[in-house]
Amino acid sequence: MTTAIIFERLGLALAIGLLIGIERGWQEREGKPGSRAAGIRTFALIGLLGGIWGLLAPLAGSAVLGLAFLGFAGALTLFEWQEMRSAGSYSATGTVAGLLAFALGAYAVLGNTFAAASAAVAATFILAERRVLHEFLEQLKWTELRAGLLLLVMTVVLLPVLPNRTIDPWGALNPFQIWLMTVLIAAMSFGGYIAVKAAGARNGLLYAGAAGGIVSSTTVTWTFAQLARLQRDMQAPFVAGITASWTVSVVRVLVILAVISPSLAMYLFAPLTAAIAAFGAVCAFCYRRAADSNTAFELSLRDPFEIMTVLGFGGLLAGVMLASRLLASAFGKPGVLGLASLSGLADVDPVTLAMGQAVGHGFALDSAALAVLIALAANTVAKCALAAWFGGRRLATALSLIAVVSAAITLAVFLIAK
Repeated sequence: MTTAIIFERLGLALAIGLLIGIERGWQEREGKPGSRAAGIRTFALIGLLGGIWGLLAPLAGSAVLGLAFLGFAGALTLFEWQEMRSAGSYSATGTVAGLLAFALGAYAVLGNTFAAASAAVAATFILAERRVLHEFLEQLKWTELRAGLLLLVMTVVLLPVLPNRTIDPWGALNPFQIWLMTVLIAAMSFGGYIAVKAAGARNGLLYAGAAGGIVSSTTVTWTFAQLARLQRDMQAPFVAGITASWTVSVVRVLVILAVISPSLAMYLFAPLTAAIAAFGAVCAFCYRRAADSNTAFELSLRDPFEIMTVLGFGGLLAGVMLASRLLASAFGKPGVLGLASLSGLADVDPVTLAMGQAVGHGFALDSAALAVLIALAANTVAKCALAAWFGGRRLATALSLIAVVSAAITLAVFLIAK
């Protein structure tokens, strides 16, 4: 190691300690001088001390570096304990930050400088966001924590152990791919849930409708329809929110296809973009008409990570994929289109995923595209029916007219682009 590299690495070790020290000193800036065990100067010296011991390690042996770390840890812990006892505190953050500054200072000399610097920045960010993290924990619900953990289990634990091959006689069911697509949908739903929560319950029908469309445009439709029935003189804001969710749901279909079947996504890009534009134009028009509205509401979305919901979606997806393969073999294109129309009444995602996989196994691109469009149309019909049931004839008539015009535009673009 040349002299220039030694100075460079020692400078990084000093900078790491200084960075952590600035954050620690700022947090305790109101304390009297000498009242804290370690401030900005002490942390800078701790980083440099770790760097010096990192330089000595190749000469004296790695065991010496370990002993030095233990000695430093003992001394720092003693001082931090004295400070905590005087302040009546039980926080170990200062002790851990000091140990980390020493360790990163040593690693800056012995290891990867980029990794050491990145770890220091990450640690400082975590230390600085103390209030935000604590507020996050206070607002975090058990169902949300459970949902995040379940997503990790689905992705990290279950997905790697599933066989990545077909297991049925018809070559339709690949457990790894089915579960991967289930994780994809679950992750998108969780993202929508977070978006709705970030928007808040009273930040506008348009924003919440768009965010809710990531999770379930069907849920947004019947929720807003119920509210529209109670406020019949304010239809425009609810139509704006519902069409915003419909717009996002079509975007969601396009994104899913782009991930699992780029060729099908490109084939459907023009008609789906036309549908997005049609819904978006209506949404913008209604939003402008409702600009002066201050409607308050509660948008209640189901937890997308209820275990039965996840397993039910996976089972439905597997069933649609198997049925698509069997119907295509037995009846050809009409069988698949019939399945798409029936399945689409409940959910578009299984048909979308099944057609994306079918294209990869030789299914005709135009037939798969038509099946996705039929599923979308069937799902829109189901949502209009829900709007009629929960919101009344006036809202249902408006939404049905929007759906018909959008379907006509989408179909025209699809036929022209073929």
